[in-house]
Amino acid sequence: MHRRTLLRTAATSALALPGLSLPGLARAASATTLRFIPVIDLAFTDPIFSTAQVSRNHGFMVFDTLYGINSKLEVSPQMVEGHRVEADGKLWNLTLRPGLLWHDGDPVLAKDCVASIRRWARRDAFGGALMAATDEVSAPDDRTIRFRLRRPFPLLPQALGKAAIQACFMMPERLAATDPFKQIPEVIGSGPFRFRADERVPGARNVYERFERYVPRQETADWTAGGKVVHYDRVEWTTMPDAATGASALQSGEQDWQEATPHDLLPLLRRDRNLRIRVLDPRGFNCILQVNHLQPPFNNPAIRRALWGAVDQEAFMMAVAGENPEFHHSPAGFFCPGTPMASEAGLEPLKGARGLDRVKRDLAAAGYNGEKVVVLIPADSLAQKPLGDVAADMFRQAGMNVETVSLDFASVLTRRNRRDPVEQGGWSAVAANWQGIDWLNPAGHLTLQGEGAYPGWYRSERIPALRDQWLAAGELAEQQRICREIQQAAMEEVPFYPIGQYFQPSVHRAAITGIGDGTAVFWNVRPA
Repeated sequence: MHRRTLLRTAATSALALPGLSLPGLARAASATTLRFIPVIDLAFTDPIFSTAQVSRNHGFMVFDTLYGINSKLEVSPQMVEGHRVEADGKLWNLTLRPGLLWHDGDPVLAKDCVASIRRWARRDAFGGALMAATDEVSAPDDRTIRFRLRRPFPLLPQALGKAAIQACFMMPERLAATDPFKQIPEVIGSGPFRFRADERVPGARNVYERFERYVPRQETADWTAGGKVVHYDRVEWTTMPDAATGASALQSGEQDWQEATPHDLLPLLRRDRNLRIRVLDPRGFNCILQVNHLQPPFNNPAIRRALWGAVDQEAFMMAVAGENPEFHHSPAGFFCPGTPMASEAGLEPLKGARGLDRVKRDLAAAGYNGEKVVVLIPADSLAQKPLGDVAADMFRQAGMNVETVSLDFASVLTRRNRRDPVEQGGWSAVAANWQGIDWLNPAGHLTLQGEGAYPGWYRSERIPALRDQWLAAGELAEQQRICREIQQAAMEEVPFYPIGQYFQPSVHRAAITGIGDGTAVFWNVRPA
């Protein structure tokens, strides 16, 4: 059934369909409950272990960060009162705000934060760069976090305050001692919401309640910065089996806010006076086709380069966002279009008509010999499923031997971590989408970091060296020059294929106010 057809009938019938279970909708919510539909199920509740955006959004509800970032990408103190810099930029003393508490009632101590920083830095590229410049990070007393640097690192607040994946979330020392490549055993933070693990229904529902002992900052809230004032007692996340069903629940008043609404439903929803439509993040989503560099055929750089002629970014974006050019952009390179580090340097292979006959010849010349290409497709993802479908069709049209494996999102994330050959349960390619904030610069760009940082495991000597140059560069013009060089290197080495940028509408009831720009956060949101 087409989405529009489903939407017309679902408002009156969806909740009564046999076998359809929507936890959180069967009972009436109180006036102080905000009902939210995330774009995908929260498969992993540890935002350091997981690179999923939904895990990052969950993280900002439960955990807090030392610094925050506003919608203009300006960084300011959050858990810290401030900092003092001495010794020509090589000594930083960060002072925690007084009275911070973990959800179990214990005080937040500097040693907790030191352990959290160390765990985060093992997974995050920006954190790794910070620690590479650090001789020692310590807690000389309960409220002081001290960085002794071997060289100045003026971007320290930006690293600790980034909202991009993975954000530097603070957690108790006992949890921060967990191997960052394993999940923490419980979810205890100091943020404005407590996670109700006892009400969690994997694949269906997650519940958060106001942390009454959270003390907001006095500044006005703006994204993850400022005073995180909570106006709802509870926030219920309900995973919907279909995005159109979620849109119907908005129309009927059963839900308050849908994080991501299909573009093809917008004309119908615009006619509903009780709904409001907006794009939360003007930087949009940047999409990639990630290939596995460990296994044939994509362990061959010549084969990776030969496929540039088959990549049709507009086809990928139209599959996600439709024909309206207002909602997508191409060509898109390796940094978020419309931000200071973006350029079109080296993007000539992405422009003009696609030449599949030439691609087939180039693949043969590069040594492609019919190796199987296994494409993982998350069947329950609003964006990643159509991206995966287009990717599989692209490989087929290029003459490759393609097998698609359709799984739920959590299973794709799990299988994507396997390094085995495809015959032993491995994979060859998978599409993904990243928010623009994840692609602002080479310091925080996880997918450009190389082996170990992100599944795909490509190796590069040039790009990490250029990233180090970028971190040391003091002038914007020099940073931009380095990023052009990084992009040209990436076009040659092909760590992944950028496949376009799109802008995702979010829809909420008109009775809900205070939703800010950026990612979905739940402080400052209130009933009208």
